[in-house]
Amino acid sequence: MNTTFQSVAKEYFLFEEDFIEDNIRCIPMIVRYKLDACGIKLKLREWSRFRSVEREALASMPCVTGHDIAKYRRYLEGLIWHHTGQTATPLTPITDAPWKYGKDVPEIVRTRLDEHQSFISFLQWNGLRELQRFALIKLSSSEHEHKNFKKALVEFNLA
Repeated sequence: MNTTFQSVAKEYFLFEEDFIEDNIRCIPMIVRYKLDACGIKLKLREWSRFRSVEREALASMPCVTGHDIAKYRRYLEGLIWHHTGQTATPLTPITDAPWKYGKDVPEIVRTRLDEHQSFISFLQWNGLRELQRFALIKLSSSEHEHKNFKKALVEFNLA
């Protein structure tokens, strides 16, 4: 299992507040980060079946060491099975995360920045916390709504 994920406690971003306050109806970045660490794809329809306390647990549980990651994965697999009767969908483990410290701003983020007439230097990028870099990458992907990208730039003092 990938054990290169930095220690991240439960943290929600301001740009997520509209769905965090509403019973955590969407999967927050902190959980998405941990999903990449444990190698599970969590579908929104699965997430929506979880109780609020289970969603909070997924945001709060440690997912750093190999032991943490394995425990998190087992807990999540159990939740999915309990609420859907289906097995969890595995993800390819992230072995060389583009959000790691010391890496350059990924092309996907630079492209999204160009669309917003913005720029992030190498120093600014590496001055962000790992979860912030992760969020910008996720918000830049083609599968994601881009409405929160600009909000994240403002929240991270980049715009």
